[in-house]
Amino acid sequence: MKNFIVPIDFSPASLKGLDLAVLFSHKQHVHIQMVNVITTAGDYHPGTEREEMLFAEKKMDEIMTAYKSKLAPGSTLKYIIKRGKVFREVVNQVNSYKEAIVSASTHGASGFEELFAGSNALKIMASTNRPVFALRSKHCPKDIKTIVVPIKLHVDTRQKVPVAAEIAELFGAEIHLVSISTRHNKRDMARLNSYLKQADAYLRTRKIPHVVKQVVGDSLPVLTVNYADAVNADLIVIMSSSIDKWNVFLGSYAQQMLNRANAPLLCIKPKEKHIPIGFYTQGF
Repeated sequence: MKNFIVPIDFSPASLKGLDLAVLFSHKQHVHIQMVNVITTAGDYHPGTEREEMLFAEKKMDEIMTAYKSKLAPGSTLKYIIKRGKVFREVVNQVNSYKEAIVSASTHGASGFEELFAGSNALKIMASTNRPVFALRSKHCPKDIKTIVVPIKLHVDTRQKVPVAAEIAELFGAEIHLVSISTRHNKRDMARLNSYLKQADAYLRTRKIPHVVKQVVGDSLPVLTVNYADAVNADLIVIMSSSIDKWNVFLGSYAQQMLNRANAPLLCIKPKEKHIPIGFYTQGF
């Protein structure tokens, strides 16, 4: 989490993604690249392209001036202006780095509102293996002290834990491991408890302060959001494992979390990975 790609459409809301990246700069050296995408218009008028570029450069320079003083020493801030489809260019930019993360507001003007308010929010997660911060709230947290990590009945659910642990160590935060389920049968509950115990043991090994909770209800997103609101969470870490970029469905957990969560989301794409001091995150 040292290279941040931040989509900017010049709306005040889109700057919340930049605020979050700046927050990380006060904990470690980071490199932030703002990305503005000039969408291709259907009607072309001579001179419009150059005027749009000059306007974008002017606005980006203004943001650079305003934010350089907020950035911690040793971190860098730059920008790039691209032309094309907003979603595609943001994904191309983050994928151009060996390691990078997207930090974006889910409320913006023009292209970004369309990008993050509907199914395209899931497509950006499905089209890159890189983590994505999504801020639905109009406010960026001033610090990260409480991190909620929902544990579900999926073998990849535990992959959130090492990432959450890294952020917790960086900010001195407390992690809330919360098993969420809509089922009561013994087999499923035993499996869920096994995942929860493995995650608990992993955090104990790393000596990270944490709380373990179990909640059961009718809706996984509602359970997660209600718990996060109750503890005033600064961050919720979820997986985007069920997202298919060719068949994004509106009822998915990630989609509903994007629409409901008040705290920033960190969405992680699962991958097969061995955790040396903890557990194996694909199966038992």
